[in-house]
Amino acid sequence: MANTKRQLFIKRRLRVRNKLRRVNAGRLRLSVHRSSKNISVQLIDDVAGKTVASASTLEKDLGVVGKNNIDAATKVGALIAERAKKAGVEEAYFDRGGFLFHGKVKALADAAREGGLKI
Repeated sequence: MANTKRQLFIKRRLRVRNKLRRVNAGRLRLSVHRSSKNISVQLIDDVAGKTVASASTLEKDLGVVGKNNIDAATKVGALIAERAKKAGVEEAYFDRGGFLFHGKVKALADAAREGGLKI
């Protein structure tokens, strides 16, 4: 019996997250979520169970509300890097979830790296 797209996505997300947890213990997690209309990212402290910083295309001051393209992802990546610096975070590991590291997700990661965040 064939797996559905959703089942394959969940398997990929769990595989990525579990491997990253083993390798990057003690670091904060930069988690990305991409929908058809928006993209959002959170900097999560798994030990304390708290979100340290977040950014999304839903924020009005970013000027890309409702857009989900590479330019919007680049702006969100730069914003999360800036907010991470304000929170005193210099490095984190990049949790792409079940999304492929291509296109918008890659643009977000590259913009965060250019903003000074080590991922």
